[in-house]
Amino acid sequence: MNTVQPVFSFELPTRIVFGAGSSKNLFEEMNALKASRPLIVTDKGVKAAGIVDKVLAGLPGDIKYQIFDDVDPNPKDINVAAGAKSYKEFGADSIIAIGGGSPIDCAKAIGVLAANNATDIKAYEGKNVPSKPLPALICIPTTSGTGSEVTFSSVINDTGKNYKMTVKNPYTAPKTAICDSSLTLSVPAHITAATGVDALTHAIEAFTATCAEPISDAAALYAIELIYDNLKPAFEDGSNLKARDNMLMGSMLAGIAFSHSDVASVHCIAESLGGMYDLPHGTCNAIFLPYMMEYCMDYCEKRYARVAKAMGLSFNSDKEGAKAAVEAVKQLAKDVALPSFASLNVNPSDYQKIAAASAKNISTESNPRPMKEEDYMAVLEMAHRG
Repeated sequence: MNTVQPVFSFELPTRIVFGAGSSKNLFEEMNALKASRPLIVTDKGVKAAGIVDKVLAGLPGDIKYQIFDDVDPNPKDINVAAGAKSYKEFGADSIIAIGGGSPIDCAKAIGVLAANNATDIKAYEGKNVPSKPLPALICIPTTSGTGSEVTFSSVINDTGKNYKMTVKNPYTAPKTAICDSSLTLSVPAHITAATGVDALTHAIEAFTATCAEPISDAAALYAIELIYDNLKPAFEDGSNLKARDNMLMGSMLAGIAFSHSDVASVHCIAESLGGMYDLPHGTCNAIFLPYMMEYCMDYCEKRYARVAKAMGLSFNSDKEGAKAAVEAVKQLAKDVALPSFASLNVNPSDYQKIAAASAKNISTESNPRPMKEEDYMAVLEMAHRG
């Protein structure tokens, strides 16, 4: 039966400035937003690597700014509260995030508190809770992984409940994303691998989510092509600027895709592990992607076959294509030396608790295969066996 496309909407409130060396345009972009006294949100690793100094070197000497680098790898509610306090005490009028997904998500949440003159980000958990525009927010990613520079979401660890909460609203999207691939050249190989497969997870889950729509599909498929073709070259030679450039574009497109579709059960497990064990989100996503794809394969053969086509694979049927996509992701994980689930030292006695938390995640409903607690247990046991 022929059916028409259901009604959907697409919104992208973020201006994107893309290209190697584009961070030199920071002052120009600040002027466009009338931002003159920014809080710089980063983490100690990015600052120690000299990237913050490199980005800020182009600002005029009379620009006053404050650097806040107290951001954990999984940003916490206490980091957000401290950042909002720093913003207020400095009298900032804007925020510039420099780093991976952690500083960017933390910066978004700091902006929510600043906009609402509030102190506790937990009050803004959920979809469409923030109701005021944030201060001017410019995000400059230094990894090719989260796509957070173009998404509406901020994921923050609730330290009281040990779980990851989401603050999601178009208001939380950055005003400007400056995507400068030259800033990713110094990323170590193991982080390139984990963040790269994290971005691939975003793209594949966005494309196969039950709420996918045509524009998010287009972004997701091109992201899959770029990431699959360029992750291994970027991993093997970190100075390969073309591969780094394509990875950053793929990561950004994947962020656009899942922000307008959704993620799914890979993220549900990753967020549960991050909340309970404070494990790196990108690494958890990367580890569980091939296992979840294998578990869900029979429920979305046609979509997985389309993923295989985006990867440039040849096949004769949807079933064959779906299997080829799963095997290709497994091989890519090996090629970039992703760690095993066992290496994370997760106690098997916690599997049930992890499965229960995953099943409660709001993105479970977007997974192509219906997932209950026992399904998450099955995937955890697959990963445990390796």
